[in-house]
Amino acid sequence: MLSILRPRKPTTKPSLPDGVRIYALSDIHGCADLLAEMLAVIDADMAHSPPHHAIEVFLGDYIDRGPDSRATLDLLIKRSRHRNTVLLRGNHEAFLMDVIRDPSRLGDWLRVGGQQTLTSYGLTPTLSPDPQEQAILVRQLVSSMPPDHLTFLKRLRLTFTCGDFFFTHAGVRPGVPITEQQEADLLWIRDEFLHSQEDFGKYVVHGHTPVRAPEILVNRANIDTGAYATGNLTLLSIQGTRLLAV
Repeated sequence: MLSILRPRKPTTKPSLPDGVRIYALSDIHGCADLLAEMLAVIDADMAHSPPHHAIEVFLGDYIDRGPDSRATLDLLIKRSRHRNTVLLRGNHEAFLMDVIRDPSRLGDWLRVGGQQTLTSYGLTPTLSPDPQEQAILVRQLVSSMPPDHLTFLKRLRLTFTCGDFFFTHAGVRPGVPITEQQEADLLWIRDEFLHSQEDFGKYVVHGHTPVRAPEILVNRANIDTGAYATGNLTLLSIQGTRLLAV
């Protein structure tokens, strides 16, 4: 007999295990200067009030649109070498890897901010590159990227779970168990997820859809405040049942 998943609102506040503090950032989009500022905020907060166990979770879309994707990846790679970091994949990182595998998708990528990423690696595409130019540009990009940048992009995760919290780039499909979510939804979903008031099984922290101010709702938190367009990169700190966005 089939069971029907009915929407329901969470009845208790989500919480992290004792002693754990999570710092979450999303949709940096090449704004290396804003990322550096927020990393300094994390450092200052930890110096003022050291947690037993700190985890820094980055929710994807590190590249495209903003002015310095290359420096953004440099900062994240350096950070990951001496901090406890979780680095998730966004749809823009997935798009770039698709372009590397299939240069014919370059034109589509350029229209969603890829041109700024190419520029950050010292490349200048024409306005409408033909198939030969596309293949050449992609080869040039790969050769211009430090090996640790490519390794970084290949190793990005889709999700991270800690306590009652579930972190992913875009969101989850309502009615589907957390453990059975599809990659396309985790990276791209919008309306079905954003309009849902149901309990997803975990409290979902995400980005992907820009909002004027952080949304801390009963079943999810959206921390994408459109850094590349607004100059506002939001940092979410979570400890116990407390969520604080700055």
